Amino acid sequence: MKQPPGYEDPTHPDHVCHLQRSLYGLKQAPRAWFKRLHEFLISTGFMASKTDVSLFHYTDGSSRVFLLVYVDDIIMLGSDSALIDSLLKRLSSTFKIRDLGKPTFFLGIETLSDGDSFLLSQRRYMVDILSRAGMTDCKALATPASVTQPATPTLDPFDNPTQYRRIVGALQYLTITRPDLSFSVNRLCQFMHSPTQDHWGLLKRVLRYVKGTLDYGLRLTPSLASDLHAYSDSDWAGCPVDRKSTSGYAVFLGTNLISWLSRKQRTVTRSSTEAEYKGLADVAAEVTWVVSLLRELGLHSGTPATLWCDNLGATYLATNPVFHARTKHVEIDFYFVRDKVAAGDFIVNFVSTKDQLADIFTKPLPAPRFQTLRDKLNVVCIHPCA
Repeated sequence: MKQPPGYEDPTHPDHVCHLQRSLYGLKQAPRAWFKRLHEFLISTGFMASKTDVSLFHYTDGSSRVFLLVYVDDIIMLGSDSALIDSLLKRLSSTFKIRDLGKPTFFLGIETLSDGDSFLLSQRRYMVDILSRAGMTDCKALATPASVTQPATPTLDPFDNPTQYRRIVGALQYLTITRPDLSFSVNRLCQFMHSPTQDHWGLLKRVLRYVKGTLDYGLRLTPSLASDLHAYSDSDWAGCPVDRKSTSGYAVFLGTNLISWLSRKQRTVTRSSTEAEYKGLADVAAEVTWVVSLLRELGLHSGTPATLWCDNLGATYLATNPVFHARTKHVEIDFYFVRDKVAAGDFIVNFVSTKDQLADIFTKPLPAPRFQTLRDKLNVVCIHPCA
């Protein structure tokens, strides 16, 4: 420890500064700040969400206000502008805040209005990633992953693994508004410990796809329907390295995509039915959390959520109470899906592979199929594309 530049004491060169109060940037500063903000919001009349600790909601008659906190960045929205202004004044009386108006750029995510709907875009962030990778002028591609090139480890290590990890980490944040990148980014993350030249080639392909889709973002539209439905899919033993399966799901609230995931399963499965059923267990856990949040906010329609799966065996397994011999090895934890179905919380239905939207999260796809599913996930071009 040494004296900060510009504040050196020549008479006492071995002295250090004594900290009087918490400063922004220290390890405990975010914790102390959130505790102070939490206490103030509760005293003002806000209710803290038990499902999401960063969410607060305020009710005044038929008016509702929601407040979402990310460290010192706050979004407040509601159905009554006068109530929002009143709450902002109370907030400004205690904290130094700036009201930036309607959210147009928040945490690197740009909000663009398009009639009644709006689009979430990370165009500036994508341009910055391409600049850091030195691929600003690269040639664009139609898909982020090749259907013919498997991600297998080679003996030729990449000479700059730090750059690989930095760019892949940046791409992880990009999947917040680009679900079409989830599978490719998840596959790249599996080789962070020891990337090879082949993995760097896979990463460059993803960046070339990003280059061609800079104007794409996630569209959210007003939806009369408030039902919850989810698509679940798994690619059985798709990894050529350890033969583990990849699961993916997409959760929709009405017509809007609100949650998605692409992830390799933790264990090796012995059949496609087992792989699909484990995928159902993952999406069941996510839908349970979403339902809990919607009920807490008074926005749940009360109708059971519908889970769509393209494997008849997994569909029957979710509703059949008989423990078949072929599924004796399946972990008991996954059978909470049956309990949810029996309780009437979920309905598990079969969907053909052609209509399986989660297919994009489990494997590389040809360009026509990939673009069709991308459109159905509401990932659209911000400006009319030629």
